[in-house]
Amino acid sequence: MLYPRIVVVAALSAAIPAGASADTEKTRLDRIVVEGSKLGQTAAEVGSSVTVITRRDLEELGFDFALGAIALAPGVTINSNGPFGGEASVRIRGAESDQTLVLIDGVPVNDPSSPGGGFDFGRLDTENIERVEILKGPQSTFWGTDAVGGVVSVITKRQQRPAGGSAFAGYGSFDTWRGGASFGHADERSDFRVGVTRTRSAGISKADRDDGNREDDAYQSLAWSGRGGIRLPADMRLDASVLRTDAESEFDGRSRNAQGEWVFGDADLLSKTSELAANVHLSVPMIGERLEHALFVGYSEIERENFSDGAESFSAEGDRRSYRYQGTYALDTRNVLAFGAEREETSSNGEEGSLDGSFVFYEAKPFQALVLTAGIRSDDHARFGSETTARLAGSWHPTDALTLRASWGEGFKAPTLDQISQPYRHFCGVDESMETSPAPVLQASTSEAFDLGVEWQARSGIIEAGATYFDQRTIGLIDYNLGNCLFENLDAVESRGVEIHGSYRANSWLTISVNYAYIDARSGAGERLQRLPRHSADLTLRIRPEGRFAGTVLVRHNGEELDNLGDDPSLAAWTRVDVAGSYQLTGRAELFGRVENLLDADYQQVSGYGTPGLSGWLGLRLRY
Repeated sequence: MLYPRIVVVAALSAAIPAGASADTEKTRLDRIVVEGSKLGQTAAEVGSSVTVITRRDLEELGFDFALGAIALAPGVTINSNGPFGGEASVRIRGAESDQTLVLIDGVPVNDPSSPGGGFDFGRLDTENIERVEILKGPQSTFWGTDAVGGVVSVITKRQQRPAGGSAFAGYGSFDTWRGGASFGHADERSDFRVGVTRTRSAGISKADRDDGNREDDAYQSLAWSGRGGIRLPADMRLDASVLRTDAESEFDGRSRNAQGEWVFGDADLLSKTSELAANVHLSVPMIGERLEHALFVGYSEIERENFSDGAESFSAEGDRRSYRYQGTYALDTRNVLAFGAEREETSSNGEEGSLDGSFVFYEAKPFQALVLTAGIRSDDHARFGSETTARLAGSWHPTDALTLRASWGEGFKAPTLDQISQPYRHFCGVDESMETSPAPVLQASTSEAFDLGVEWQARSGIIEAGATYFDQRTIGLIDYNLGNCLFENLDAVESRGVEIHGSYRANSWLTISVNYAYIDARSGAGERLQRLPRHSADLTLRIRPEGRFAGTVLVRHNGEELDNLGDDPSLAAWTRVDVAGSYQLTGRAELFGRVENLLDADYQQVSGYGTPGLSGWLGLRLRY
């Protein structure tokens, strides 16, 4: 158990001298408010380890899909069943992919119709994204179920200019076309923005071409978003947003060969998916703006259909309805109290469930250089019972150049509707007696973790560096037991490791950044977890000479992984080099491009699934 380690956070607070200097650090972390924290804290004030990927980062790296950028966060591991719409997962600090809570503008979008309730990142387009926040470690005190490993919070773009928008189009390898447009208007009273993006690609074979698979698997998608707000009387504000994606992706799978054996390879399989996330948010300030009431209604849904040789082979649909109230009261300039209640209703293929939660958070600033937060939350699930989670965190700036962080927290993941109903027993030939025997009563998976971090910045801002140690234990992991065709609570999983990041501004036009993570994640029996590298690292060169050109070189390394899906139990380590650049033709026109896998590395992220070789894209963007 990690409960004694609460003392680490408390000791850090007690050891701070009363005469510590005020926080004067001037970095972007002071300006970015982390919406995932629910307390209006900047990234510099959050006690947890947090990575913020901004719109500028997305543009400079040239990623079309958010998955590529999320993979740059230290401690985050991705796996994809092939590019262009292949099923893609995100794991934080060794936790399972379905233990990552995903939010879009505050709306939970984890798929309630999938067995584990995870989110598929394979279709999340970057064009309408303002930033992505990745909060690491258990965050259930903030967000309830699913936030065992952490939270990925996606914030869509809001109109900033009085009027205008942009349009772009590009073409690249694998007969890939991509284009889109946006328009918006903003003034002192209201703002709105709408955008649409279309992608079409002939793709590559999802089953690795090196294994003799030659059939390309196509992908196409249409994503559109809208976001706006209006200021009401008495300084109230009403905001709303919507993001919808419709996609079709061909994929490969297992089929019988001439000898009647099941083999993985080319297959005529197609997946159609429709996803929607929408919300309405009302904020009501009172008592001289010291007290703010916030009312939030969110809705997300997903519909999936799979086809084999043109005939429907599978379908699923699910939705989530979220109702949230939060009150935030500033007792004075140094003390803030937040409290509220939430209700989430889910449905999946005729099954329904609900989860009610209530929470209270307290933020204290004994002096300007120190931010302490504490919180407790209670959740009551209609089908399996109640869970209570707690959290402590602190961020201290003893000098302008140094920041110390510490956090301890608990998380939980409620069983999904599929896991509770146990619908898959008949798929593997259980006899009649087993079919009628009672299934085990599932309990929530629970986790407990702490992390300690330090960040340092030279006064000139030329050098920045940081390191975080984390330790997490998850009990009662819910997984599918092939032996009896049931979902069961399994043994504990332990994960610990180190995340390191740094940057060096070599001169006025070159900045070098590096990330590294070591993750040692094991089951209760001491076995390493599948599809999880111990070592991963990224090196980024950002080139900004005076003039119209800008470029980025990204070197990504992924260490060896275990994967029991293939004949070889290990996936070899790999290193890939990507190059992105842009050239400002005029004040309104920009030429941009990207070369991926410059050295034509041959690798796999999931055993049997291929990845693109040397490839490139070129496009033109107009701003109006």
